[in-house]
Amino acid sequence: MDLPTLLGEIGDRAAPGPAPSGTWWPLVSLSLALVAVLVSPLWRLLRPAVTIVHELGHAVTGILAGRRFTGFVVSADMSGHAITVGRPRGPGRVISAWSGYPAPALLGAVLIQVALAGAAGTALAVALAALLVSLVFTRSVHTVLAVLGSAAVVGAVWWWGSPALVALVTLAVGAFLLMGAWRHVLVVASSGGRGDDPAQLARLTPLPAAVWIGSYLLVLAACTLWALAVLAPGLRKLL
Repeated sequence: MDLPTLLGEIGDRAAPGPAPSGTWWPLVSLSLALVAVLVSPLWRLLRPAVTIVHELGHAVTGILAGRRFTGFVVSADMSGHAITVGRPRGPGRVISAWSGYPAPALLGAVLIQVALAGAAGTALAVALAALLVSLVFTRSVHTVLAVLGSAAVVGAVWWWGSPALVALVTLAVGAFLLMGAWRHVLVVASSGGRGDDPAQLARLTPLPAAVWIGSYLLVLAACTLWALAVLAPGLRKLL
């Protein structure tokens, strides 16, 4: 395949198109996501995707707040941390520290929206590019493997999947990230330690960790309502 043909193929796969017809595929996507979050072996296998988005959420907001992103780590126990360089205190540090837990929920709601709007191929192309760029900032072998594994799955579905499969997987990933965000926040709310984001925010600000956890819950609730509003017309047809 010559370069112009390859570029044409990439453009075709990344271009928006009509969403699949029928009401069955959103229900299948939501069911797959729910099983992946609730079944422990599947959750342990797939949880790195939530952690990667969490850490890149720290990175993106840190950069937007004027900090310098130098790398991130996803550990073998599926925890992680991102490293941004800048003032040790102040609004930029607070924004960067806060943004990790909401990031998977926000991205999840966006993916649900674009999958139903017919832009699933575009979303997977952007996700693949972001994962490949993030490889530059990985700081451990396990992190490289987690990012490469995620990129391989996204790339395979995007390149070889039918439009219906691409839409189904994109919606399933969005729902998984949104549900996974809830699981992460509920865990940190019940058993968080001094190294977790809410505890760090409590040290950076006058507000206790409980307030920061409450702010996460508000964002997750808003993202969930957004996703339900987008899904409601299709799901209503099934009732």
